[in-house]
Amino acid sequence: MLIEIDKLRLSLGGRTILHDVRLSLEEGEIYGLLGPNGAGKSTTIAAALGLLKPDAGRVRVFGKDPRVAAHESYGRLGVLTEQNGFYDWMSGEEYLAFFATLHGLRFNPNQIRGRLSAVGLEPRPRQTIGTYSRGMRQRLGLARALVPDPKLLILDEPTNGLDPRGRREIHDILLDLAGRGVGILLCTHLLDDVDRLCRRVGVVVEGRTIVEGTIADLMRNENRQLRFRLHLAGEPPAAQGRNEHVSIVAHEGEWWIVDLNSAVMPDAAWRELLFSGWPIAEIRREGGGLEDLYLTLTERRAA
Repeated sequence: MLIEIDKLRLSLGGRTILHDVRLSLEEGEIYGLLGPNGAGKSTTIAAALGLLKPDAGRVRVFGKDPRVAAHESYGRLGVLTEQNGFYDWMSGEEYLAFFATLHGLRFNPNQIRGRLSAVGLEPRPRQTIGTYSRGMRQRLGLARALVPDPKLLILDEPTNGLDPRGRREIHDILLDLAGRGVGILLCTHLLDDVDRLCRRVGVVVEGRTIVEGTIADLMRNENRQLRFRLHLAGEPPAAQGRNEHVSIVAHEGEWWIVDLNSAVMPDAAWRELLFSGWPIAEIRREGGGLEDLYLTLTERRAA
């Protein structure tokens, strides 16, 4: 287990910020840490990094207390915080080389260029960070987090400021890292990122983890289904009205409204339908899904 947090309570300035937070992250997993602003997500991350002392509960990173084994942990993890510390007078190349030295590494120019290119940031030796766009800074921050070739990544809003293509590129990088065994704790407000990247999530509200588990299980527990509109270039096979994953709700001309069982991934369901003869020309999300689930859970708690 890369991260274990259980019954975490933590106070700052005499005020209790975290009352009861739990979280677990394994190798090769991308875990979504969700919650409204001020819920305690950043404080939870600080506790996992050993920067804050808990009042009670258990915090383990790589199986050890991060406040006791900080030096050992920091050599095996990478962090991208929402508020990044950049030196505007440096170039991206100089910045990455500087952080490599902090990890006891010495990158040659080709290695630096390769690491920048890997996050979609083309080397620009004469351009200073002060002239970077927000999206460029996010990419540089991710490159910095990857300097030690970490086994654990803790990312706070990693796609903030990126356009849709840039977000997809970062998604692909994170999925590749997870496929190579890197554990990723993803803190974000972008539920589309969570939908694509995460199998398990935890939702924190007012310093408490109100739910934790796989998205499919949480959807099932809340009796949630995904609703889509399918544009068909013809009638679906009659037998598919009884498909175990897809239920037809309504038919409006060439558009069919269907509910998708939360236990199956949409891509897998569409492949199954196409192979069985559904003439699908276009797919649109109609409602339901993680966003509705998240709003229901957080509104219920706030009430």
